[in-house]
Amino acid sequence: MNADADGQDALFNLVLDDGGILRLIWARGASITEADAEAAMAKVNALSGTSRHPMLVDMATTADVSRGARAVFGRPCQASRIALLGSSPVDRVLANFFLGIHKVPCPTKFFTSEPDALAWLSVAPTPSSAP
Repeated sequence: MNADADGQDALFNLVLDDGGILRLIWARGASITEADAEAAMAKVNALSGTSRHPMLVDMATTADVSRGARAVFGRPCQASRIALLGSSPVDRVLANFFLGIHKVPCPTKFFTSEPDALAWLSVAPTPSSAP
């Protein structure tokens, strides 16, 4: 996992916005390992606490996602619904490949438009306590 000068994770940025949407943005050219995926999902769960939230994952500039990372992303977390945001046909192929071979733990869909992704996320139930 990469860290910046302050020891903070430099491979991704994760925030819970004012609308209750988790926004996970991977760094340009990121090669995501299993450890990186574990760190991101741990932060998703820590930031969410006992509430579940819709999540926008910006994967537009991701270079590679390891098999181990894909397995981690297939596990349940505090995301109630996930919109994968990409920008190219390659991103779409990668997302569709992942969605086709993994049983995803919550509704997950690929988008090339952030407004469309946010609209889809907004139809999800409001955040609630996890079962």
